[in-house]
Amino acid sequence: VLEAHGLKPITLKPKEGLALINGTQMITSLGCEAVERAGAIARQADIIAALTLEVLKGTTRAFDTDIHAVRPHRGQAEVAFRFRSLLDSDHHPSEIAESHRFCDRVQDAYTMRCYIPITGKYHSCKLYFTHVGLNFSLKMVFAEREETISGGNFHGEYPAKALDYLAIGVHELAAISERRIERLCNPSLSELPAFLVTEGGLNSGFMIAHCTAAALVSENKALCHPSSVDSLSTSAATEDHVSMGGWAARKALRVIEHVEQVLAIELLAACQGIEFLRPLRTTTPLEKVYDLVRSVVRPWIKDRFMAPDIEAAHRLLVEQKASAGFWLVWEVAKPYIEKYRREHIPESRPISPTAFSLGSLRMSADDSHDHRHQNEL
Repeated sequence: VLEAHGLKPITLKPKEGLALINGTQMITSLGCEAVERAGAIARQADIIAALTLEVLKGTTRAFDTDIHAVRPHRGQAEVAFRFRSLLDSDHHPSEIAESHRFCDRVQDAYTMRCYIPITGKYHSCKLYFTHVGLNFSLKMVFAEREETISGGNFHGEYPAKALDYLAIGVHELAAISERRIERLCNPSLSELPAFLVTEGGLNSGFMIAHCTAAALVSENKALCHPSSVDSLSTSAATEDHVSMGGWAARKALRVIEHVEQVLAIELLAACQGIEFLRPLRTTTPLEKVYDLVRSVVRPWIKDRFMAPDIEAAHRLLVEQKASAGFWLVWEVAKPYIEKYRREHIPESRPISPTAFSLGSLRMSADDSHDHRHQNEL
């Protein structure tokens, strides 16, 4: 085979054969892919969640800078910043947000109001694979001592533990996404047509898509059981404690793939929800995301085979534009996020009739005092 392709066999040097079959290299290589894909989908999950919040007519007050500054988590503060850069503000106002400015809703559900602390922890926990470029050898050669020593640096416990935690962390992106899909499809929660389709008696709309998302999240729950808590003795009890990191890496990638699919379904559902809010428009960056989705998937008028639509949305989340190297949904929103950061745009804090402030309390007390004083006179 090599000769047919004009290739010569590789001549291995000392210890290179072992390096090719040592499990830790496999764990680390798959782990690097998992970290890269998890980071990409986490950034885009923020954009999708912001779009859903707009469709569900949620408030932006939960993303106030001061709320997230009281916690020492940089990831949480960064996600809150992204939400502020995408949602209604003086810089890019939203007609949808303005339409419910003076509603009587006191607060949003956890899947919207608590999105930042739930998912911000993932952004705070940067999973650096310090195994990359490090020595995996059974025997270490110390030239200055003219000595070789058998050690245990090859053991995969470090990356196994990191990948187990990665799977648990990134799974939450799908778990909370599936709950938002439920809210979008449920007319009692969204004030939209049931399952995001007209003529509900004839069309099932997003009902089965939501079931698909729920099934993927349920499967992830089993996959998130830590591999590294297990061990089996092999090699005549010489390898009597192993990391199980190979399975940790493989199942982390499966969890991430499921997360990507669930978020693709939410992206489609949120864009479908926008259709029922027209002619109102959302913010400019979120309209750009909507336009991107509509460039590959048309609105849902009546039932059709949905798998191609989900796959098209999935490609927007996982495929990179060759010229930019960014994932497509992220590429559309990123310029607006960076402009918001670069220009230090003042934070918008719209007045809400259900909000409470000490200032309003003091004004009420002053009015009451003045009223009593006038009566005394």
